[in-house]
Amino acid sequence: MNASIIDPLQGDFPEVIEEYLEHGVMKCIAFNRRGTLLAAGCSDGNCVIWDFETRGIAKELRDKDCVAAITSVCWSKYGHRILVSAADKSLTLWDVVSGEKITRTILQQTPLQARLHPGSSTPSLCLACPLSSAPIIVDLNAGSTTVLPVSIPDVNPGLAPSSRNKISDGTPFSPTAACFNKYGDLVYAGNSKGEILLIDYKSVQVRAMVPVSGGSVIKNIVFSRNGQYLLTNSNDRTIRIYENLLPSKDGLKALGDLNVTQDGIDDSVEKLKAVGSKCLTLFREFQDAITKMHWKAPCFSGDGEWVIGGSASKGEHKIYIWDRAGHLVKILEGPKEALIDLVWHPVHPIVVSVSLTGLVYIWAKDYTENWSAFAPDFKELEENEEYVEREDEFDLIPETEKVKESDVNEDDEVDIVTVEKDSAFSDSDMSQEELCFLPAIPYPDVPEQQDKCIESSSKLVDSNNSGSPISEEGRPNGRANNHASSPLEEDAGATRLRSLQQQQNDHN
Repeated sequence: MNASIIDPLQGDFPEVIEEYLEHGVMKCIAFNRRGTLLAAGCSDGNCVIWDFETRGIAKELRDKDCVAAITSVCWSKYGHRILVSAADKSLTLWDVVSGEKITRTILQQTPLQARLHPGSSTPSLCLACPLSSAPIIVDLNAGSTTVLPVSIPDVNPGLAPSSRNKISDGTPFSPTAACFNKYGDLVYAGNSKGEILLIDYKSVQVRAMVPVSGGSVIKNIVFSRNGQYLLTNSNDRTIRIYENLLPSKDGLKALGDLNVTQDGIDDSVEKLKAVGSKCLTLFREFQDAITKMHWKAPCFSGDGEWVIGGSASKGEHKIYIWDRAGHLVKILEGPKEALIDLVWHPVHPIVVSVSLTGLVYIWAKDYTENWSAFAPDFKELEENEEYVEREDEFDLIPETEKVKESDVNEDDEVDIVTVEKDSAFSDSDMSQEELCFLPAIPYPDVPEQQDKCIESSSKLVDSNNSGSPISEEGRPNGRANNHASSPLEEDAGATRLRSLQQQQNDHN
């Protein structure tokens, strides 16, 4: 619906399930940058791309090399590529338009999440968070990997992660959450000690550290669309919002300047904390004070004004919506199915969730029409009133309009080519051709007359008991699948032709 006729007092967040999408068993979802296409990874290793405007399947990326479940999907900045991570330890980069694989890389651990570098239109670098090892930077072209630090080393920040995060005493490794900042020059990682590390992935060094209150394992870390806010989800059942104090562009350079100003501090840990305090500041905390539930797949709305989190409890499909001030404004209750993934539409007040059964639910707003938005002088009547129209009210050209002089210059050319820049996508490079929709591929229909001929010939062969009927496997739905005749069929046809000629000769 047109945003200009929406009543602002109704709240700009979804309320009810509008419809659901069904195709196999879907596990994870991701919108492209404009929200026109929705990619869904399935349990059979395939990736489905839905046209979100028509709710139809625009393309299906079938991978013969992968039969394991998809763990995450990620679009490139302009939508021409999709990165898919799977449970068979693979990372696959797809070309969306052609539907062909660009590269395929096998890691040593199963990647739970993989994100393409956001600063490039054709990225070859990605950030992967494996199941039981530290986050890694993967060069998809070269197949090389760089392990990132997940704790502050005692001597050199460039060393490998400390033994505290390794599988040394038989206990499982706590997965580390990580994400790029808006332009991809820094990696923000949340570790098992409740610390947010700002990492320069090119030099593999920790440049700043922000301790999270409670010191619990950080399970999710997500940036808002504009890069102004950072969200963390910890094991202490609390979602925290941090305000990003670094500039959106050249964040690494600003971070280097901050390190220089703190050179007077001898202790490296205290220095990193001092720098971190100038990078992130705690803005809000969200939690359910009554049930103390764990949260699943929290994220921001497209404009960053709302925060959502799914209940991690089994057997319930609940979505909590807060405003950025910290007030709980809505609880969406779905079917009795566990929620496994959640995403907010980049532009519209629409939330899409994935259930454990593999269905994708689309939550939208239940709009109430406000007719005064169409005409400011519109007045709702409680009861009928008699109205006397003017004499020229229904004339094609009323007398009142004849008096008015038109101030429109009819000789001016109307520009229908220039695309106005959308404020919601202020960082768009308009010179880059962005992929918003996929062309539909029509399948040619078999002509009806040809169908009848095929059916009649099939019946003739069956009734003639010539010893070579067309097998049922070659005739799905009662139609011949292969128009090429077998040798036996040709012999049977020739026999029938000779017998018909003999009958005609006898008759003559």
